[in-house]
Amino acid sequence: MDPIQLFVPTFRIEECLAEVRECLEKGWTGIGYKTVEFERAWSEYTGLPHSHFLNSATSGLHLAIRVLKERHGWSAGDEIISTALTFVSTNHAILYEDMRPVFADVDEFLCLDPDSVADRITEKTRAIVFVGLGGNTGRLQAVARVAREHDLPLVLDAAHMAGTRFHGRHVGAEADVSVFSFQAVKNLPTADSGMICFADPELDAEVRKWTWLGINKDTYARTASQGAYKWYYDVENPGFKYHGNSIMAGIGLVALKYLDQDNAFRRQLAAWYEAHLANAPGIEMVPIAPGCESSRHLFQVRVENRDEVMASMNALGVFPGVHYRDNALYRMFRDNRPCPNARLAGNSLMSLPMHMRLTYKDIARVSNALMDVVKQMRTFQRGMKSA
Repeated sequence: MDPIQLFVPTFRIEECLAEVRECLEKGWTGIGYKTVEFERAWSEYTGLPHSHFLNSATSGLHLAIRVLKERHGWSAGDEIISTALTFVSTNHAILYEDMRPVFADVDEFLCLDPDSVADRITEKTRAIVFVGLGGNTGRLQAVARVAREHDLPLVLDAAHMAGTRFHGRHVGAEADVSVFSFQAVKNLPTADSGMICFADPELDAEVRKWTWLGINKDTYARTASQGAYKWYYDVENPGFKYHGNSIMAGIGLVALKYLDQDNAFRRQLAAWYEAHLANAPGIEMVPIAPGCESSRHLFQVRVENRDEVMASMNALGVFPGVHYRDNALYRMFRDNRPCPNARLAGNSLMSLPMHMRLTYKDIARVSNALMDVVKQMRTFQRGMKSA
């Protein structure tokens, strides 16, 4: 049998090629009319008023911290509350600005626990970063309330949340700034890119300068302007080269047309997993928060002896993944306070294959392999205890 991989991206190839061909024919492959079109389309889709297209979500997270730091006058060594259960770029973005990530613990949804967040707030706390792991909203609304009560900006790491809605409304409005990922295996796939969405129009205007080396007028804007001095620009800060390009924007425009349809299929895959794994001994499925219509970027379960279970599944041609290891185990974060729930989750979590090419038979095969492996291990452990 063919192996079943964790992620396999799916592109509408002919439509994507048509978008890329248009960019090549018109000679606009960098910042251009396609990036502008994609930004407008994303704002229309999400209801978020300001969208700025970037080369990655990691760039977006860094820019979110940088722009907020400049606005509020934060200093090196100031603290930002984040989660230990995330991809490292979430917390790297804080370190890039010489600030300190302070980990709060997670809840049963694997998102920040608002009580733990409140407990971590000190006089040095400057912001909160919430990660919607797997597309789950968790207790985002409660964390947003904590942020408002303490007058702290809220950054939403929405890398997994393209298409996630809470009570019918796309996520992002709860935060001061939201960052989405369109990396190759995400729900809205390009080769790599992202979107940053500030609520404040002034910060949206500011981030566009930081994205393009501190230049206050990008190449496309200069070309589109009129007059003898259309080439003229000023440089206002030592910015970065984080802008998205028109080729990725074109691919993104195609993917956006199918995002709701694709996410509905992902939720069907999740429902099939849930039906197969319901009441399976030794397998705990990670719940979705009430009111959340998740993008279902991930389908996660928790098992004992996770590494051995994964190795046995690999031998059967099934290749799950892990999202994520407790970041406090990494050398650079070992001075953080312990987060017991994040540690337990990081040692037991497993992400089952979740992508657009899976079938009902594939889900059944993955589920049966997982149940058989877990059953065998539990039987072996009982035998060892009774010996």
